[in-house]
Amino acid sequence: MTDLTDTELLVSTDQLASALGEDDLIILDASAHLPDAGRDPAAEFAASHIKGSRFLNLPGLVDETSPVPAALPRADQFEQRMRDLGVSPGSRVVLYDDSKLRSSARAFFICRMFGLKNLTVLDGGFAKWKAEGLPVESGMADTAPSDFQAAMDDRSRVRSKAEMLANIGSRSEQVLDARDAQRFSGETGDHVHDLPGGHIPGALNLPFPGVLNPDGTFKRGEALRAAFEAAGVDLSAPVTGTCGGGMTATVQLFALELLATQDIALYDGSWSEWGADPATPKETGASRGS
Repeated sequence: MTDLTDTELLVSTDQLASALGEDDLIILDASAHLPDAGRDPAAEFAASHIKGSRFLNLPGLVDETSPVPAALPRADQFEQRMRDLGVSPGSRVVLYDDSKLRSSARAFFICRMFGLKNLTVLDGGFAKWKAEGLPVESGMADTAPSDFQAAMDDRSRVRSKAEMLANIGSRSEQVLDARDAQRFSGETGDHVHDLPGGHIPGALNLPFPGVLNPDGTFKRGEALRAAFEAAGVDLSAPVTGTCGGGMTATVQLFALELLATQDIALYDGSWSEWGADPATPKETGASRGS
């Protein structure tokens, strides 16, 4: 993968296929699904995965001690997972998923938070890999552990409920909601979290599939820029992503990084925290950016 550097965010299926077996390459399956999808990412990985890849178990990277639902992991959790998977600071890590949620984007956000640098996402994921007949295998491979240590635990791109409340008054950061328009507007409830629909006051809405092409790859360049601008996003101003539970918002944040947008953050609690709190203000209706 000679043309893959630590400044690139996406790797193509062709690039990854040409690099299979290289010593410093580690491929991690970061699949995660909604509870009602009826899918088991571990079982699916054991049945079929990219040749040589390892199972990240993203659904298990949650800080269960946090009051935030499905919170981002602690440093000790992340370090132990990377050690178990044989990841070293110098490893070239490629993340992929086989999920409608494009869950590898959350894995990317987590890895960056803990200072993993040489990191990319497979554009189009496992679906595109399989469609092109590229090498797969089954089973769970034994992996020699590493002595991985996180380079940092940088939460500067993570927003709390208190910060989101303060932002309603200051409007210092745009809030971009990645959920579908029906849940955002309150036309339907949030069945995933068993909550009424609606959104954080002042939020913009761009359902996360809007940053993807029909084949699941990310839009690029002007097509991607146009998707954000059509939703009312000022790409020169700070953006905080939100969604149902902190997953699909990271798809939007990853897409913003493709546009070299630096001032971005994640409200990890998202609607699962905000909507469940009777004290937080809520709005219904269409996005003001529409």
